[in-house]
Amino acid sequence: MTAEAPTAPALAHGRLVPVTVHFDDLDALGMLHNARYPVMVERAWTQHWREQGYGFDGDWAAAGDFCNVVKELRISYEAPVTRPGTYAVHLWLERLGTTGLTYGFRFCSTDGSRTYAQGTRVLVRLDADTLRPTAWSDDFRASGRELLRPAD
Repeated sequence: MTAEAPTAPALAHGRLVPVTVHFDDLDALGMLHNARYPVMVERAWTQHWREQGYGFDGDWAAAGDFCNVVKELRISYEAPVTRPGTYAVHLWLERLGTTGLTYGFRFCSTDGSRTYAQGTRVLVRLDADTLRPTAWSDDFRASGRELLRPAD
């Protein structure tokens, strides 16, 4: 008789993106340093948007929707990550406005069953010339809608 592996919980919204924690991401106590969580989340979002055809290659004018800045970051640490290895970031959009968006995230186990940290981040799209808020493109908004969390 063989034991079956437990089934990972199905995601009700968003997607899981694998990330790797390296030994040098750990602090002196052997835990993932608190400042590394947002970096891991940023890497996961960057991977997601690159897969959708968006990115920044050094030219703000050409960056389009990737010409954006962080307005706010909130994070809650739920459980320590105590070893290097593969984890995941669960990504979704809480809100997609005209010039801004709020995304949610969970730093979690690869199957999404255990949460180590969670939070939200607010981004504002900028005009590359004026550095003032400007509207997201229609294509970006269409891509973003796929990640919107359903209303409760």
